[in-house]
Amino acid sequence: MSESKGVLQGFKEFLMRGNVIELAVAVVVGAAFTNIVNSVVKGVINPIVGALGSQNLDNYKACLTTCHTDKKTGAFTDGIYILWGSVLSAALTFLITAAVVYFLMILPMNKWKQRQEAKKPVDNTPLPPTEVELLTEIRDALLAQRNGSLTSTRGTIGVQKTQE
Repeated sequence: MSESKGVLQGFKEFLMRGNVIELAVAVVVGAAFTNIVNSVVKGVINPIVGALGSQNLDNYKACLTTCHTDKKTGAFTDGIYILWGSVLSAALTFLITAAVVYFLMILPMNKWKQRQEAKKPVDNTPLPPTEVELLTEIRDALLAQRNGSLTSTRGTIGVQKTQE
């Protein structure tokens, strides 16, 4: 019984992490956004393309072999078709989605993050010396102690020379 509680607790912790919740929100918003983009493609883009030919991009196709269509319904009866109009429609949907996401979500978010970073106070405290700097300082102190001088590259070191 305690093992199942541990598993459930782990699952709860997994779900409560910020990334999972953000992903769930993104999926819901993305699903709603897909309907908007599909409506724009069907209601705006397809009629513009339709001014040049058929309004439904799915009607654009190329025949590879022995293609026949029913003249009354326009349905395919036999043959092999390449439905390049469907591919074009999907590509347009993708481009519109990518442009809207970039210009309405990513670009404003990046500008907001830049403004937030600019508002943060600058930390002017000096960084602690790196390991290499400390080792160099110790080496210099040992050399200086051997030579009788007690200065290093960072200034006077708090090591006093003992009387022999």
